[in-house]
Amino acid sequence: MESIHMHGIWVAEVLQSNLMDYQGFWLFVTHMGHPKAAFLLYFPITFFLNRKAGIAVLWVAILAEWSNLILKWFLFGERPYWWVSESAVYGSEKPELIQFSSSCETGPGSPSGHCMVTAAVWLVMMTSLSAHLQSRSRSPVLKILPVLLYLLVLLVVGISRVFTLSHFPHQVVTGCIAGAMLGYIMIQHVPEGKSLRFFAFSSLGLLLGALLVYRCLELGGLNLSWSIELAQKWCVKPEWIRLDTAPFSSLTRDTGALLGLGLALYLKPGGWELPLAPRALSLAFSSMALYQLNQLALPTSPPLLFYCLFFIKNGLIPLFVMAVVPRLVHAIAGQGQEEKDK
Repeated sequence: MESIHMHGIWVAEVLQSNLMDYQGFWLFVTHMGHPKAAFLLYFPITFFLNRKAGIAVLWVAILAEWSNLILKWFLFGERPYWWVSESAVYGSEKPELIQFSSSCETGPGSPSGHCMVTAAVWLVMMTSLSAHLQSRSRSPVLKILPVLLYLLVLLVVGISRVFTLSHFPHQVVTGCIAGAMLGYIMIQHVPEGKSLRFFAFSSLGLLLGALLVYRCLELGGLNLSWSIELAQKWCVKPEWIRLDTAPFSSLTRDTGALLGLGLALYLKPGGWELPLAPRALSLAFSSMALYQLNQLALPTSPPLLFYCLFFIKNGLIPLFVMAVVPRLVHAIAGQGQEEKDK
């Protein structure tokens, strides 16, 4: 693996030396590729354009991030920002590489979570877009457009992860392949008509399943905190290490959002039939609500309290998007219609 890592560091050097003038763009791209963007951005946008596709986006995002967590525990991938200093390959002449706030993630590096979730979620979105375009036109250009957009998104997100020293190129490629495969499989099994019990047990199953894997690996003599220790050792700014990038934060986000999805579907199984203007208003209100929810600071000590609150915080996302805001807009739109009729 040493030669693969050295080649990856060389690629990161080339990218930083040639793209540093555009670092703002690449940091924006890596931010948009973060798994939480699937929950806070892509899910609400897709949901108000196409209800079933929106539910599929959230479902696939949850399973992709959870699967990524399990894979990382087994694959023990290094991250460039600590490997370059931890390795004895370079001696005293280490490459001059720059860290960013997005570099200092604390989980193992393989496969890339950003790329895996992005590949899975954007496959759902582009499949829905492709079906819509094909129903409107038989143009071959429009048929291939979603494919090209999908590949372009994966390319720029992948480059951004190497540029920020978050991942080696092979971790990016692995993440893209794994995410695309998972998205292709799970898009065919969207649980739109399932009961609340299904979602409650599924959320509990993901939580207990991950904890069981973690405990078994620990009993097998593996130190699963190794990546956190290296992150704390080699991140240039301690404040860049945040609890919400820790592996268990991903777990609580996924299980909380899955339970919230079940509650939202239980409260209004068929959803509200909203015309275009009320749907746009719902998207605007949802975006504002999710922005405020995302900005809400949680106490990080003790960690168990943080994880419990993080679970609730992410459980509110589908509730706001699918139940609370549409119900509010539906009531406002209905009241306006009644006044018109008078």
